[in-house]
Amino acid sequence: MHEFPILQVGPFNIDLSMLIAILVSGIITFVLARLAVRNLSVDNPSKLQNFLEWVIEFVHNLIASAMPLNRVKPFISLGMSLIMFIFISNLLGLPFGIVTEPHHAIPSLGITEEMLHGEEHVALAWWKSPTADISVTAGLAIIVFFIVHILGLRLNRKHYLKHYFQPYPVFFPINLIETVSKPVTLALRLFANIYAGEVLISTILMLGWIGTPFLVAWQGFSIFVGAIQAFLFTMLTMVYISQAAIHDEEHH
Repeated sequence: MHEFPILQVGPFNIDLSMLIAILVSGIITFVLARLAVRNLSVDNPSKLQNFLEWVIEFVHNLIASAMPLNRVKPFISLGMSLIMFIFISNLLGLPFGIVTEPHHAIPSLGITEEMLHGEEHVALAWWKSPTADISVTAGLAIIVFFIVHILGLRLNRKHYLKHYFQPYPVFFPINLIETVSKPVTLALRLFANIYAGEVLISTILMLGWIGTPFLVAWQGFSIFVGAIQAFLFTMLTMVYISQAAIHDEEHH
């Protein structure tokens, strides 16, 4: 039985495996971005620079599909950060797992003497995909929620506030529910897909060497799923920003 180490700090329970994975994902994202722009060259671009240019072009086109072309530039950095961090986080799963076996009780991490002397073998799992934790995907969704509505109030206040009462004032509660449901669906969609993948991987690993072909096949598919989920989260973020911060007349 694998237990994730939970550090209790006052009233808060901090999942150390999640915290470690978030830090690693952030560092990898930052390092890749820095390496890609370290030695920029027009005549002889590196492979990493070519890849970064492709990603930027992809993100640019993605954002342009959600808002007018002349409004795209300010949101490219946000789109790049989201799609890179989420994609990297999606891939950091059980195949890179770090598991240790505690030999004595560690109350601060939730390991008790009863657990050590129970019938099931107990081990501490120090690694998992950050996006396989609902608190991480909810955190990302809440950040997006605040960005969307702050931009709506700053850049498009009149029409942003007006849309809550359209097409008639009686629709205000429905529009409010729709607004609240957007970050909820963002968080749950990303979490459910990545968590389900990790559960399946853990099940395959229980098969031992017999499950190796299935593990290889699923890992290949997991890369595809991780890319699609990063794309969807970023795409929906840009759609929500466009709806809140850009007046409809600018689309014509």
